[in-house]
Amino acid sequence: MKPDVEDLAHDLRLVTGALIRSVEGGNTLPPITGAVLGLLARRGAMTSSDLAALRRVRPQTMAVTVKELLEAGYLATAPHPVDGRKILLDLTARGRTAVLADREGRVRRIADGLGAGLPDADLQTLARAVPVLARLVDDLGGAIDEPLVNA
Repeated sequence: MKPDVEDLAHDLRLVTGALIRSVEGGNTLPPITGAVLGLLARRGAMTSSDLAALRRVRPQTMAVTVKELLEAGYLATAPHPVDGRKILLDLTARGRTAVLADREGRVRRIADGLGAGLPDADLQTLARAVPVLARLVDDLGGAIDEPLVNA
């Protein structure tokens, strides 16, 4: 029997939201710092204005965040190759290390949960669901900015 798509959407929203919240509790970086560093790690160097647009915040708000990240040694600046009035921001080695450690912590937390007693059949079901969820993300206009391991 085909599931009701409204009910499935409701349940999927609840479960994915709860999964994200349960994993974020172990983050090593503050949420805004992790989000900005993560964008730069996934998409490469960009301007503060680009970051503001992607994060949907005002440029002034992003300027404060960028200043803090520069002072913390997470970001470096370089002249824009085309527009000399702009400055590109990119991760330093310290910034890359911090964002990778934060990601690895989230992956470890999920892996620990998966390995804590889920039967093999459930693990296989989840493995089959990942490409389906990836297609849903794509259909909804989202993007997964890193390659899937088992795609």
